[in-house]
Amino acid sequence: METKWIEDFLSVAETLNFSRAAKLRNMTQPAFSRRIRALESWLGAELFDRAVYPTRLTPAGETFLVHARDMLAQAIQSRSVLRGQAADVQSVVSFAMPHTLSLTYFPQWLGGVESSVGMLVVRMVATNVHDSVMELVGGNCDLLMCYHHAFQSVELDSQRYEGLKLGHEFIRPYARADAFGNPVHVLPGSAAKPVPFLSYSSSASLGRIVDKLLGDGPAPVHLFRRFEGDLAEGLKTMAVHGHGVAWLPESAARREVKDGVLTLAIESSGEGEGEGEVPGAAAWCGVMDIRIYRDRGNKRPAVERIWNHLLRLQS
Repeated sequence: METKWIEDFLSVAETLNFSRAAKLRNMTQPAFSRRIRALESWLGAELFDRAVYPTRLTPAGETFLVHARDMLAQAIQSRSVLRGQAADVQSVVSFAMPHTLSLTYFPQWLGGVESSVGMLVVRMVATNVHDSVMELVGGNCDLLMCYHHAFQSVELDSQRYEGLKLGHEFIRPYARADAFGNPVHVLPGSAAKPVPFLSYSSSASLGRIVDKLLGDGPAPVHLFRRFEGDLAEGLKTMAVHGHGVAWLPESAARREVKDGVLTLAIESSGEGEGEGEVPGAAAWCGVMDIRIYRDRGNKRPAVERIWNHLLRLQS
């Protein structure tokens, strides 16, 4: 049996939808279904009742769900031992989070936490939002850090998991700045001259948020999809080189904006802007919460120190 089969199983158990689970696992549904069947064949029992909609776990599936989380956790522990990394495994705090947070928000946040609780030994898994959530659900990490948006929320069982809001993050359209600090690509474009669009892939959670922002914007936007990628860092690099407009978390673009390389892809009207305000700052922009979650049953000392520190900050 392969650990990826268990991860597939947990994905369906969370979504209760084979099509959605396959998409989140970046697989075709036939290939995904074959892997679930392979797991069921290995176990000698059907895990899902496929005769009803939505799909539900069979009694065997309910039983295996409990063991599956433990099996993944034990596999991670065993791998650490074999790599010589488990000498003081109880002191290691493992995090899972999207790539963007791992590169922009987390390093500074960790410094603030350590100034209160002392130095931490950290293991990080940086991946997409879905797989980050599955790391927590599968018992493979202590803490999940992720973006939360009304249109793209993270739904976890509040009886089992608890969460805190750490802050917020703006997501805005950026383009390369010319010698005068003006964007080389400007929204909203026109039917005759659409704006080149640096897009997230369809499976990326930020992509779904951007689609919502475009639909709720102050005017129709005329775009043509110039480039598609999974990561904000990749889209930012394309924007820096002038290839189009990319919607980026503010923290991901902060350095380039400060250096005058990137700017908001919105032309100033020169009217109605107060002193110190960013022209057009609200157009086609959004805000996301940054949240952190843990399993309520995780009472490891290092995790408890972090959580109690965060609770004190919010009191």
